[in-house]
Amino acid sequence: MTKLKNKTQGNVSEAEWEVMRIVWTLGEVHTGEIIEQLQIKKDWSESTIKTLMRRLVKKGLLRTRKEGRRFLYSATVSQSQMMIKVTTEMMNHMCDMHKGQLLIAIMKDVPLSKSDIATLENELKAKEDTAPDEVDCNCLATGDC
Repeated sequence: MTKLKNKTQGNVSEAEWEVMRIVWTLGEVHTGEIIEQLQIKKDWSESTIKTLMRRLVKKGLLRTRKEGRRFLYSATVSQSQMMIKVTTEMMNHMCDMHKGQLLIAIMKDVPLSKSDIATLENELKAKEDTAPDEVDCNCLATGDC
């Protein structure tokens, strides 16, 4: 997998996310498998699915390889890389002062393994030493909210 920095040309639509999730789950996959999975899940036409796949190739998120008469697709970025990029972009639009509250709310609703919880605890402990008592607002030039 490569870095995601310059991979996307614009946003990824909900429908494109559905295609990517199938490719991430199955790895290198031929066109027919993607179509089959999406038609079961979404009842989309073959031409709609192929259009989505072409868009993802154009955006640099999927690559193709011809094998005989079939095309195989694989992701150029990992699911984790993509999730981090999208989440970071979203967080960049928010007030710094409220990001902690958002993370707490998300953590309550997101399924986490014991390993995830241990990692979170370690990350929080490491961050605690340098954390300010209060996070400043970054919405206005004056820093006042």
